[in-house]
Amino acid sequence: MTQPETLSTSTKPISSNTTTNKPIANNDAEKVDITIVGGAMAGASLALGLAQLSEKYQTKLNRPLSIAIIEAVAPDANHPGFDARSIAIAHGSVFELTRLGIWPKLASLGTEIENIHISDRGHFGMTELNAEQFNLSSMGQVVELAKVGKVLFDELKQHDIKLYCPATLDALETDATGHSLTLSNGQQIRTQLLVAADGAHSKVRQALKQDIEKVEFDQVALVANVQTDKPHQGWAYERFTDTGPLALLPMSSESVQGKSHQPRLSLVWALDSEQAQALKTAPKAEFLASLQRAFGNRVGRFTDVGERVSYPLTLSYMPRPIYHRTVFIGNAAQTLHPIAGQGFNLGLRDVVGLIDAIETVIKHSLQQQQALDIGQHTVIHDYLSLREADRSNTINNVEFLVRGFSNQYWPLVAGRSLGLRLLSWCPPLKAPIAHKAMGWKSA
Repeated sequence: MTQPETLSTSTKPISSNTTTNKPIANNDAEKVDITIVGGAMAGASLALGLAQLSEKYQTKLNRPLSIAIIEAVAPDANHPGFDARSIAIAHGSVFELTRLGIWPKLASLGTEIENIHISDRGHFGMTELNAEQFNLSSMGQVVELAKVGKVLFDELKQHDIKLYCPATLDALETDATGHSLTLSNGQQIRTQLLVAADGAHSKVRQALKQDIEKVEFDQVALVANVQTDKPHQGWAYERFTDTGPLALLPMSSESVQGKSHQPRLSLVWALDSEQAQALKTAPKAEFLASLQRAFGNRVGRFTDVGERVSYPLTLSYMPRPIYHRTVFIGNAAQTLHPIAGQGFNLGLRDVVGLIDAIETVIKHSLQQQQALDIGQHTVIHDYLSLREADRSNTINNVEFLVRGFSNQYWPLVAGRSLGLRLLSWCPPLKAPIAHKAMGWKSA
């Protein structure tokens, strides 16, 4: 139910990667254990989680982990990873962010999703997922990325993390013991482990010439914040239409043009390219009328809309999100269709999986009294093993939903409508659906 976040990167091409068995000598380079390229949600969360891990083990290691993060743009309204959009942070992701010590810093920015309404426009299929049914206070939280970005960057500065911002990766050389990076500001870094968190158009992935698979859906996402004439009361909506899913997420109220506490919802609307372009540029009244016809009156009357932006919808994923001393996480590893809102939640599970793999090798090095090498092959392959099933299942489930609910073949329409009704008639059937909706790992 949310669009994937992307991270801006320099348009300047990175010099070709070279690989050698001999260490690349560079005495002027900053030497670190882990370098993260990309400081949006996934990259910043990883850096903060690793900082917590460092504090846990630095006494036993006799030193902290050295962590560097490279980010092209400081958070503001123009940062593509921390812009005016909102994302749904599922219940399982809130749990993991709390475990990493991050959610307490973000909690004040969240708007609770207490209920999720799922419907098939023009057909009888409809069901609800209610937090109360699962003895929870919420199914998840909605946060605005622009506000989150400022908090996360402030947190990065409070920890022993080397933050290079604004900076981009200009050159990358690889040898048996690590990577040598040259940044746009001339800074050079020598790292044992390189983590690519630099978005769907990852420059790290391009520099290392790693393959990516793509599935085109022939859909465009139209994204905007909309106002309504009645409170949302913590409801989120996923409505399947002829053009694709239309999702609305509850947002915090705000004062607009002297009017206080205007109810707001974050809209993601999948359309074909012509429809998307027409509605993106349509007069406000015409857009609101079209949205009202497509969605109906369940949230009341749509009264206003903010800036409208659009982007093409594709599914892209790396078959193996690892390389020599390199791990790919978040949108650098896979970019999902916004249906069911699994993008950031899957990326956060990448973050947690990598932290777990790193902690395992730290424990092993302490037990064996060996020098710590964060980038060794054990970390890389443990990460792949931890993430393989969850990634594959989530990607397949998302593609199935897109294909199944964008098809108007009548036997399929009847089947999915009956399926949604069965969920309403037989509440125990909702448990596995709710488990996925709440962002828990797919076994």
